[in-house]
Amino acid sequence: MKKRTGVLLIQLGTPDSPKVGDVRRYLSEFLNDPRVIDIPWLPRKLLVNGIIVPFRAPKSAKVYKELWEIGNGVSPLLAHTEHVKKLVQERFDTSEITVEMAMRYQNPSMDSVLEKMRLANYDQLIIIPLFPQFASASSGSAIEKAMNIIRKWWVIPEVNIVSQFWEHENYIDCVVERAKQFQFNDYDHILFSYHGLPERQVDKVYEGTDLCGDQPCDVEVNEKNKFCYKATCYGTTRLIAEKLGLKEEQYTVCFQSRLDKKWLTPFSDKVVEEWGKKGAKKLLVFSPAFVADCLETIIEIGDEYQEIFEEHGGEKVQLVPSCNDHPLFIDCLVDLINQRR
Repeated sequence: MKKRTGVLLIQLGTPDSPKVGDVRRYLSEFLNDPRVIDIPWLPRKLLVNGIIVPFRAPKSAKVYKELWEIGNGVSPLLAHTEHVKKLVQERFDTSEITVEMAMRYQNPSMDSVLEKMRLANYDQLIIIPLFPQFASASSGSAIEKAMNIIRKWWVIPEVNIVSQFWEHENYIDCVVERAKQFQFNDYDHILFSYHGLPERQVDKVYEGTDLCGDQPCDVEVNEKNKFCYKATCYGTTRLIAEKLGLKEEQYTVCFQSRLDKKWLTPFSDKVVEEWGKKGAKKLLVFSPAFVADCLETIIEIGDEYQEIFEEHGGEKVQLVPSCNDHPLFIDCLVDLINQRR
């Protein structure tokens, strides 16, 4: 009898539509996650439900409407992820491996997709959160949600989990290939912009009194910091830069989408502003934490950073496309599955 494997690809999430109500539901589910805003329950509820969501939902809905227009009426994140699922499935015999996709927040929900997988009665499950660098607020939350659902099953099959894949050669090569369409000498500087995190969240990776700031996270990944988001972001950048032949002075690692000043620095928007003030005219921006183009890449980098750069004398912020459905990224996912079959 053939061993049957179910593969679950997990992305962060997207509203069902750019309508204010759908955006409100998405933000409420997302921001009430204790791994995202890691403060006590009551203050988090008051902050998220009483302040952030009511004020942010209408503004975010306008941004999502713009994103949907760019995506021809659909969420680019959802469209890219569905296509990735299809392409990965095409690499396998469906009698042996079935590939599913779910969103951590909103739809297709992890509850509904994992229930479908439970009924399929697989011998093995492989869970792959689509976040190259581990962070509790992304990979950790997706894995925890999956485990909380699966632990309630009467029959629990073998479960394999991919917690991060930032070092995978196919993933690195995919980012490199995406960049080769650009002439680096045409740009004054290159940014590697990763999604930001509160400093306290990376500090929690370490035991005792150790903090992220006490580690050599910007120069090496070692046994102690191998699950530190900051360390693996810098590690990802070094691998990409090495393959592209970039020198350290040609690029800056930075972090976007912050909520306050106690997040990982330097802040991407401030780096863009500083280079504009220095007289730079063209910036090239990578976004290696995002394997699919989404609001943070298309709108935040492509539009908002463009405006900031122009305000301070710059001319062009050029976004390097994310992996999306590039064949090398599909190769990466296929290899991650084959390693665990």
